[in-house]
Formats: sequence, C-alpha cells, structure tokens
Amino acid sequence: MWPWGHLAVGYLAAATGRREPPGDLAVLVLAVGTQFPDLIDKPLAWNLGVIPNGRSLAHSAIVATLVVVLVWRYAARRDRADLAAAFAIGYYSHLGADALYPLLEGRFGELAFLGWPVLPPIEYTGSTSVVARFAELFRELAAGHVAPTFGFELLLVLAAAALWASQDFPGLALLRSRP
Repeated sequence: MWPWGHLAVGYLAAATGRREPPGDLAVLVLAVGTQFPDLIDKPLAWNLGVIPNGRSLAHSAIVATLVVVLVWRYAARRDRADLAAAFAIGYYSHLGADALYPLLEGRFGELAFLGWPVLPPIEYTGSTSVVARFAELFRELAAGHVAPTFGFELLLVLAAAALWASQDFPGLALLRSRP
C-alpha cells in the first residue's frame, strides 16, 4: 500500500464511529504510526542492506507488539495513553493494510512478514528504491494503466479526507502553529 493509503486506513480506524475526533497531537502521532514500519524497514533494507527486505523487521507483528508495549509504557508514565493508542492504531493498521492484498488474493505465503524473524523472509521482485517505485507509479498513471488497488486506495483517501474535514481537521492547527 502507498503511504497515503496507510494514512487513510489509520485515520479511518482511529476516527470512525467516535463521538469526539482524536486530539491534535494524537492525530500527528497516529500519522507517524501509519508510516513507521516503512520508515524503518525501507531504508534498512533498500539503502543499508541490513535486513532482508522492506517488509521484515518493523513489519513483523512480533516486533510491532514489542514497540507498542514500549511506547505504551513510556506514554503511560506521562499520562498520555491516548498518544500510545494513536500510535498503536497507526502501526497495526499499517500491518493490516499490507496484509490485505495478499490475503484477498490468496497469496498466504506473503503474510510471512508478520511472523519475521520466526518465519523466513519473503523474496520480493521489483525495484528496491523509493524513487524508482514512484517513477513506476507515475509511468503507469500517465499510460492510463491504473491498478485496481490504486483506485481502492484513492477511495480510502477520499473517505478519510471527508471524515477528517467533518471533524474539523484535527492535527492541522498544531502543524500550523509550528514555526
């Protein structure tokens, strides 16, 4: 899933059906959580070559649970369980979103990333560069070859944006107040 899809899934998971929208800081922590696995794994795999692929260390449900427990303990000591919950929702929604397509397409072996390092790493094909992946996306869009998954993610983004707007854009005021 693309970064904007992860952000949309995380916001929908955190804000749908709530009486009050998440707080400003919680929305920003949620956003970080939705990107966290890729911010860790992609550079470590693609640029440094120290982990097997871009879905291994931080994409593991085992590692995710350890990280969330550490974040929760840290936040609890500061009486900010809301921020730990926001991070956890963002993080786990990322893992769920990455598991969605293989699950729906019956490629169950690709779900092994959730059990890494207990399960062996997956062998992915294709580019291992963020720039190359975006270039490939733009070539596909320019050629009119849009994958159904791209359309689905666009719908998720539109739904999340509509919900975010209906909740008066939580998090935006905090971003605007920063120098």
